[in-house]
Amino acid sequence: MSHWQEPEALPQRLEEQRKRIEQLARARGLDFFETRFVMLDATDVNAVAAYGGFPVRHPSWRFGMEWERLEKGRTWGLSKIYELVVNNDPAWAYLVRGNSEMEQKLVMAHVYGHVDFFKHNIWFQTTDRSMVDTMASHGALVRALVDEHGHDAIENFMDVALSLDNLVDPWLPMRERLRTPQQAAVRAGAPALDLETVRRRSMVVEEHLPTFDVLGYLVDRAPLLAWQRELLRMVRAEAHYFMPQRLTKIMNEGWASYWHSKLLTGGVLNASEIIDFADCHSGATAAPAGRLNPYKLGIELYRHAERKGLDIFRLRRAHHDVTLLDELVDEEFAHSVELFAPRKGQDGKLISWRETKESLLRELSNGGLPRIELVEDNHLQRGELLLRHHHDGRDLDSAAAQRTLAGLASVWGRGVHLDTELKGTPMRHSAVPEALRAAS
Repeated sequence: MSHWQEPEALPQRLEEQRKRIEQLARARGLDFFETRFVMLDATDVNAVAAYGGFPVRHPSWRFGMEWERLEKGRTWGLSKIYELVVNNDPAWAYLVRGNSEMEQKLVMAHVYGHVDFFKHNIWFQTTDRSMVDTMASHGALVRALVDEHGHDAIENFMDVALSLDNLVDPWLPMRERLRTPQQAAVRAGAPALDLETVRRRSMVVEEHLPTFDVLGYLVDRAPLLAWQRELLRMVRAEAHYFMPQRLTKIMNEGWASYWHSKLLTGGVLNASEIIDFADCHSGATAAPAGRLNPYKLGIELYRHAERKGLDIFRLRRAHHDVTLLDELVDEEFAHSVELFAPRKGQDGKLISWRETKESLLRELSNGGLPRIELVEDNHLQRGELLLRHHHDGRDLDSAAAQRTLAGLASVWGRGVHLDTELKGTPMRHSAVPEALRAAS
């Protein structure tokens, strides 16, 4: 989608259903931002999905590739987007024109669960609640720079910058929030910290070494042109915005699924829709043996918590995926969920539910990203970067690591090194900028 137009109003009957679902959701204790539903054709929903849910973003061939993938999946009947919602105030959500009335009801109820989660989960409290406007501003910035410096220069640098967007510290925004004097007042029951202040502070660069905020260090210290620094800062801000969604994928989808099930079976569905709903819901929460489905695992965690008499609203506020799983997955839960069923490993030994739990916690830690720490910026007295991979049992993908280092070297302008281990053996990946490699 090259431009954004004001959305058309929902059909009267669908708007009546939306109001009813909203009223029921609030009556059950959900509390969410104003939510604006947009009706689009399926191909346009794929276009928005390719932009990460945003109607306007900066131009990139990556978004075009993602649209091609989504559209082929839709055309061939391999995939279908049911729900797409943006963490924003007001929140934006998309309905696919042509879906059945039951599907529209399900999506609206699911979306209200998501927006309640966005508003109240602690890890989203530092996110930009005007991100729709921010993304549009980022798009305008990139287009202006293309006009000034040429398409190739901007596209090439953006490719490098985007290849580094996983080198951020997931916990930095929250640490910055907790450092503020206002936090003591919050704990004492005073009004919450002003979110604009939080957003400004969450983008503070931790200039000292060592640091996990590698991208922030580059923003502050790399020998870049002014426009390159601005683009790198933009990529870092967007990475921080999306990070809570990585940290809470299971919780977030589980919460939305739990509430769409509660609301629709609690009076929203007509009798004639119950079988279709059951089929659609079971399809979304299906989980083949040994495979993780965040919708399925998430909804079962909240149901388990409810059976134990726990406050599920407190859980959805205070946790991310790792801490929630650590708290709730016990032997009783493991016996009821196929994911944790005992199975044989590659060595023929039986894998217990406890081992499956520990493996899953490792897989989800740090938002599923490897923990990469920048430890030196003058390694061997040559102005080179030295990074350390905090190995947790998961080996790095060597090819991906080498591509990331090549991007780092390009931005830093000197050699970069990464210490890790592979199958228990220490090893080092290194890269130098293209210009130095050509000169040698």
